[in-house]
Amino acid sequence: MNIIDRRLFVPDEYKDAAYYDTPLPIGYGQTISAPHMVGIMCEYLCLQEGDSVLEIGTGSGYSAAVMSIIVGKSGNVYTVEIVPELYKSALERLSQLGLKNVHVILGDGKIGLEDYAPYDKISVTCYAKKIPPVLLQQLRDGGILVIPVGNEFVQTLKRVKKDGKHLVEEDLLNVRFVPMV
Repeated sequence: MNIIDRRLFVPDEYKDAAYYDTPLPIGYGQTISAPHMVGIMCEYLCLQEGDSVLEIGTGSGYSAAVMSIIVGKSGNVYTVEIVPELYKSALERLSQLGLKNVHVILGDGKIGLEDYAPYDKISVTCYAKKIPPVLLQQLRDGGILVIPVGNEFVQTLKRVKKDGKHLVEEDLLNVRFVPMV
């Protein structure tokens, strides 16, 4: 995470707070996750070089940038954002950084991204009331999904491992994310 400067991903009015370990507003009711949470998500995903990753909720693009470094040139990060303004700014920012293995898509993350499925890992950076079945369908056998599940008051970060027709679900920790819109 030291390779990617978080300051590049926050609005001008929050540049002085960019290195605080806290979520920050990025507009449109969305936030950039706290650095520790980005690290936790990456750790629970068990990211490896060469992985194909789907991220739901691009936001500013910070998490996608961090994951792109971990999966390396042989991996890919496909990140879906529903807010057009955030999509445009993330696309520009990630392009300027030369992260060729990050692909920013304007779309509805609730339906995943069938075009490049199956994925080794799926990271969801907004909470859902329940795990969208379509995301499990787009997960490769042996793959891992990490997603906050709950409501606006109580959310649990869950990890789901796909093993053939079986899903192994773990509750990891209590979290607070913005809703999936």
